[in-house]
Amino acid sequence: MPQITFPDDSVREYADAVSVAQVARDIGAGLARDAVAGKVDGRVVDTAFVVENDARLAVLTAADAEGLEVVRHSTAHLMAQAVKQLYPDTQVTIGPVIRDGFYYDFARRQSFSEGDLEKIEQRMGELAAADIPLERSVMGRDEAVKFFRGLGENYKAEIIAAIPEGEELSLYRQGDFTDLCRGPHVPSTGKLKAFKLMKVAGAYWRGDSSREMLQRIYGTAWPDRKSLRAHLHQLAEAVKRDHRKLGRELDLFHFQEEAPGMVFWHRKGWELYRLLENYMRELLREYDYQEVHTPQLMDRALWQRSGHWEKFHQHMFYTSIEEREYALKPMNCPGHVQVFNQGLRSYRELPVRLGEFGLVHRYEDSGALHGLLRVRRFTQDDAHVFCTPEQIHDEVSALLDIAWRVYGDTGFDNVAVALSTRPEQRVGEEALWDRAEQILQDALQKRGLEYQLQPGEGAFYGPKIDLTLQDSIGRSWQCGTIQLDFMMPGRLGAAYVAEDSSRRTPVMIHRTILGSMERFIGILLEDCAGRLPPWLAPVQAVLLNITERQEGYLKRLAAALRGHGFRAECDLRNEKIGLKIRHHTLQRVPYLLVAGDREVDDGTVSVRTREGKDLGAMKVAAFTRMLGRQVARRSHKLEPE
Repeated sequence: MPQITFPDDSVREYADAVSVAQVARDIGAGLARDAVAGKVDGRVVDTAFVVENDARLAVLTAADAEGLEVVRHSTAHLMAQAVKQLYPDTQVTIGPVIRDGFYYDFARRQSFSEGDLEKIEQRMGELAAADIPLERSVMGRDEAVKFFRGLGENYKAEIIAAIPEGEELSLYRQGDFTDLCRGPHVPSTGKLKAFKLMKVAGAYWRGDSSREMLQRIYGTAWPDRKSLRAHLHQLAEAVKRDHRKLGRELDLFHFQEEAPGMVFWHRKGWELYRLLENYMRELLREYDYQEVHTPQLMDRALWQRSGHWEKFHQHMFYTSIEEREYALKPMNCPGHVQVFNQGLRSYRELPVRLGEFGLVHRYEDSGALHGLLRVRRFTQDDAHVFCTPEQIHDEVSALLDIAWRVYGDTGFDNVAVALSTRPEQRVGEEALWDRAEQILQDALQKRGLEYQLQPGEGAFYGPKIDLTLQDSIGRSWQCGTIQLDFMMPGRLGAAYVAEDSSRRTPVMIHRTILGSMERFIGILLEDCAGRLPPWLAPVQAVLLNITERQEGYLKRLAAALRGHGFRAECDLRNEKIGLKIRHHTLQRVPYLLVAGDREVDDGTVSVRTREGKDLGAMKVAAFTRMLGRQVARRSHKLEPE
């Protein structure tokens, strides 16, 4: 007589063992119609799964994250079935779920074309409409190898042959297609309502470049057509906003093969970089940080003592000099501990806050590099706070204040917060973990911040808060982090003299707000589609003449604006004014200041925004006041406030 406990803690009793599907029917016809899987005692299962003993059960639909993953996995099988029906000589290999979708790798002599994708997608629609049941069965390893070899699926047979002998395997059959899979899967293909095949790419079998090249078809799947359309719209917008495209169009930066994963900053791009860096530097001073600068190259022994060599050396660049092995720093924290260690510290000096715009190098596979978002050489807006346990709460609260100021000033108003707690493998006393986790929780609650609790997801050296930004087209970017560290200070000999004259190890708080400067600039460019707010725009205003007669006037005005600290340029080319306006509008310059003979006589300029709004004739002093207020307030609006 199993007793089923639901997520709301309500309970139902059944006289006999009961399937997830039956429970869903008992709850209601709507849930029975939408159910794609179940979650029994924390494990996701098919709706056909039978509950025989007392258990906690959640019926999953495609609206649930775990239910959507089942839908995407099942859609990968649907695609494989469609491919096999259309191109019977194709062999299937593996087809996992990925972010926002799925892929499947196929072995086929002839390349898939765009036309093939359209045919495959059409057949998938027909198979979904047929509402074909999915049936799970179990088979021994050797029997499964024989079965798939009999189907001509040699790649599948190779996968199975590598599984330990005696293990039972699960297979899923839908109509004329059978695939090896752990599952779970939707009960029938009719549950797959919204999908789209996206592209074809090459992929080596098992990721081994010495093996065969396969064809990988990527797809996306969603709970309904509306969600699919929203996702496709987001992708289209992302293409328009691609920071690599904007970097070329706005003459900000470029990459080239001679320095993979490293940025060549152009004049305007470097201006943007320095503006952001100086803004963060102002905050360091305001919040009483000491800005430091630590070496790029340090002895391997230091990285071994800090623990980075063991856990991170495959991502480090290193070299030998005079029979000593050195590594380019992949992070700044060990260097900051060395600064803290110079001289014996008293508890009266704590907290010590060290900040650095730290240039770091990390080895990333060339295939993972992605413009500014994934590079090998980048700068972190890095800081470390050395404090006593009693000071953690105030320091974390101050860090949250800084983060919200920065994100608000850069236009990110939607910030998701996650609190990650102790993992199974960890260092430090349990009482210290209890206190640290409670302090982080209290700091978030005091600010009234909603947060997602992520049990077991903390670092082995301490719990952490992660801050994720949502941009203007709905994408999420994890940027800021506040991490408590109970390990590294002790490993590197950091200590202070406590009030009772004992030597104690400080708590170390790792924090970044932007994360990587390069990555944040890429995110920012895509968020605003290159339309940077006036305070961050490399060029804030361009002065445009109609005829040669206004040249001297505009040169004097540009000099006056620069004298007030604004970034102003003249475009005095002998071109039509419409062409010049269009050019600088496409360059996303916030303000275009036009002068003809009338403006010269009146001592004004005609002010136009990059959005095409005409603000009319303004005295230069009035324009200067308006722009000055916008910069001071870090406003994103291009008009008088």
